[in-house]
Amino acid sequence: MNSKRYLTDIEIEEAKGKVDYNHPHHYHQSNDCIRIAFEFIDAQKKTKTISKYPIVDKHLVENWAGRYISMSDVEVACFLHNEVKGKYPFYNISKNLTDPSTERLKNIKEAFSQSGYRERHQTIKYTYIEK
Repeated sequence: MNSKRYLTDIEIEEAKGKVDYNHPHHYHQSNDCIRIAFEFIDAQKKTKTISKYPIVDKHLVENWAGRYISMSDVEVACFLHNEVKGKYPFYNISKNLTDPSTERLKNIKEAFSQSGYRERHQTIKYTYIEK
């Protein structure tokens, strides 16, 4: 399973210039990292209101995808998702997180490209598991 939307390089580059970043010194790894973060965010249940507590953590995305993901990558992914509102790390995402299927990553080259991350993935942090 993966999102029905493929993020193009042009779309991502345009979004990078429009995001209201949480930190003045934003840093991006690659467009694939933004695609990875987008897939993670897409799998989550959305709520009507923005959470008062930090829900989305870049470390969850990293451990799921097996590679480093910057906070700025997550911010751009959330900006690009039409159902997501808020600002890092406070979004309209349920605290009952979904462990996304790794099938979402099968067409993203940089997924699982760095050792040490996937080994830290803990399904206990998730309420739901995507099949």
